[in-house]
Amino acid sequence: MMDILLMIVVGTRPEVIKMAPVIRALEKQGQSFIFVHTGQHYDYNLSLQFIEELGLPRPDYSLKVRERSPAAQTGRMMITVEGVVKKEKPKLMLIEGDTNSILAAALASLKQNVPVGHVEAGLRSYDFRMPEEHNRRMVDQASTYLFAPTEKAKENVIRENVWGKIYITGNTVIDAVLQHVPLAEKKSRIMEQVKFEEYALATAHRMENVDDPRVLRNFVEAFMESPIPIVYPIHPRTKKRLRQYNMWRKISSSENVQILPPVGYFDFLMLMKNCKIMLTDSGGLQEEATAPPIRKPVLVIRLSTERPEAVEAGFAKVVGTERDNILTAVTEILEEKVKLPIKSPFGDGDAGEKIAQIVKEELT
Repeated sequence: MMDILLMIVVGTRPEVIKMAPVIRALEKQGQSFIFVHTGQHYDYNLSLQFIEELGLPRPDYSLKVRERSPAAQTGRMMITVEGVVKKEKPKLMLIEGDTNSILAAALASLKQNVPVGHVEAGLRSYDFRMPEEHNRRMVDQASTYLFAPTEKAKENVIRENVWGKIYITGNTVIDAVLQHVPLAEKKSRIMEQVKFEEYALATAHRMENVDDPRVLRNFVEAFMESPIPIVYPIHPRTKKRLRQYNMWRKISSSENVQILPPVGYFDFLMLMKNCKIMLTDSGGLQEEATAPPIRKPVLVIRLSTERPEAVEAGFAKVVGTERDNILTAVTEILEEKVKLPIKSPFGDGDAGEKIAQIVKEELT
């Protein structure tokens, strides 16, 4: 029996999306791997269904972590991932991103002397209120191979004196958009539900935003008063806070805001493709907006971004969390009719193939 040299660990939907192009490239090469899902996103059946929809192999291990507190969750995932590493004895673990799953997997791998390859290494917001900022820094320090999406990401990890080998590959999210938009166009029916001709797409889910009633109120008022109607697929955490802070009735009855339940990836791609602008506190969305099939301006409703390349290329603008600043930025962007670059600052859509090739060379 052939040794399995590679283990791929994912835990959340964005990780599955961004690892999909790498998995496809590895399959094309004939490279075998063990596929592990930590179950960090709690609706496990939906996660499996999503993996299936993308045409990816079913995970070899499904760990179904139930803990909710960040420390307990990370600890439980470390223990369960370590068990899999001990059993399978891979030569390399490949992980993506900056969640608790990824930190747990990196530490478990490190403790078993298995090298770690970090896809999307080197992103920095320098905002320590964000748990992701802690995670990504620790994972980069623990990694033997750092797949930096851009030159700037590479500079970040060089400045921090990481000891691993650094490769600039582009970001796999661009590959993912290019590969999945044609599927989304065939499968999604979401546009039949949108009641506005022209709209801005909004998302807000970050803990430091939605757990703060003052910031959440700013978002609610900005969305309700926006000069362009808002389509708002709502994150369960945000909905819970809106109810808790007595804002749910106000926003859900607004004529200017269409609230949608959480939508699938294909539906979300279509909402991005057809909107005029985006307002978001998401990191991945700032990248997806730059992909050639999407190409939309993004207002980042945060105090910082770990995707400065999107800002420098003219796709994104960090506008903060104050109501007036958000409304001014929306008005300006609609009046300016921004001309966006044709090319994404995050690569040409071949990052997955580059990473798979580097992995193959390093393993052999």
